[in-house]
Amino acid sequence: MDPPQGETAIVEIAATRARISDLVMRVHPIPPSMLMADVADLFLADACRDLLCLPIVRDGVPLGTISRYAIMKIFLRQFGREIFGTRPIERFMNSTPLLVNVDADVEAASAYVRENMILPVTEDFIIVEQGMYRGMGMVTSLLALMEQRVAQRGHALVQANQRIKASQAHLVQSEKMASLGQMVAGVAHEINTPLGYVRSNVELARDFVGQTSSALVAASNLIRSLLDDRATDDEIGAHLATAASATESVAETGILEDIAPLFDDTLHGIEQISELVVNLRNFSRLDRARVDRINLNEALESALTIGRNLIKHKADVISDYGELPPVECAASQINQVFLNILTNAAQAISDYGQIVITTRPPDAMSDGPVEIRIRDNGCGMPETVRARIFDPFFTTKPVGEGTGLGLSICYQIIEQHHGSIDVSSVPGEGTEFVIRLPVHQRAGVTEPTAESDTAVSGARHEQQANTAIC
Repeated sequence: MDPPQGETAIVEIAATRARISDLVMRVHPIPPSMLMADVADLFLADACRDLLCLPIVRDGVPLGTISRYAIMKIFLRQFGREIFGTRPIERFMNSTPLLVNVDADVEAASAYVRENMILPVTEDFIIVEQGMYRGMGMVTSLLALMEQRVAQRGHALVQANQRIKASQAHLVQSEKMASLGQMVAGVAHEINTPLGYVRSNVELARDFVGQTSSALVAASNLIRSLLDDRATDDEIGAHLATAASATESVAETGILEDIAPLFDDTLHGIEQISELVVNLRNFSRLDRARVDRINLNEALESALTIGRNLIKHKADVISDYGELPPVECAASQINQVFLNILTNAAQAISDYGQIVITTRPPDAMSDGPVEIRIRDNGCGMPETVRARIFDPFFTTKPVGEGTGLGLSICYQIIEQHHGSIDVSSVPGEGTEFVIRLPVHQRAGVTEPTAESDTAVSGARHEQQANTAIC
């Protein structure tokens, strides 16, 4: 039964397991006759804050969807809410939504959504049963479900690894694509927000250019007639009236006053996307696997940017950076250590807390190591767990959620760099990692090997590290 107009949609999210039916979100559909303004108000409700779109259903049959993005585009127009707010939503809906059968195979449904969704992602998909509306499904939930399947396959490889130690390299490599998908999903989420309003602003600017072009054409025709000795007063008057009308139409839109802020917002959005891409490039440094001299403060900032999608929902980050000298290291591996520990700290916080990052240079009177401290106020861990967190395959997470390789690989990376990594923790109070790295690598140190690169690939997958024990 459809809710009355203006009623807040109520969403019940089922636990994500291994079937499309587990992705069903109980979203009350809206009738096609509901007014645009009322639908816009629904999106402001807390229950709808995670929804990209709402389903439009008549007699149990889905007719289409209406997205936040579509409403935003309409209401950003001059007098958009006043003009279109009282019109039925059916006139503005997407009449070809993504439809997934509740009994569909998860992989087939994922392939269908990937092939048919439009970027930037502005809509989720409708779940149907025998053509009738069943509920909504989130694209991100479908991705998470696929990641869970990959993680389950990874666990099977871990069991084989425990029996045959020689299969460790194969295990890490099989997890590489899953970790890449997880990281790309977080980066895509961070890019999607500024990309949305950049696109909206460009579309508004395009409309303004069209109106301005019409005014310029009318003005050009007027000038041509004024310079033409054969033009009559009536012709000149007609061109004058057309030019005046076109010019007045442009002025009435008010876009002349808004165009500068519009472009400022667009440039700001592009700068945000550029910053994320640059940090992603600096973070990966796929073309710089060799030992190089890097600024560890900048490496920490890059790791924070890449992990922002997870960290921002769990903690405030407080940075206290010292003046560090350039440090010789394999940048991609050290970046991975930082990302692993930072996301690990975020996952150890149950509600919302703090992550404190402190860096200190070597003592002025010695050639000692630089020091990096990463402290959280999460759940902490007992001594029995703390003593084993660097052991390969040790994990307290449920089956399928952790392979126990992340911190072990971090330890190997720091050890290979002739540094040290220590951890202290108090249950209920938090955990602190202390990393010490020499400024200069000792003579005879070889560059990271292919075996080490394989280990780092495993660390990417193990971003959900083992200290998140609550």
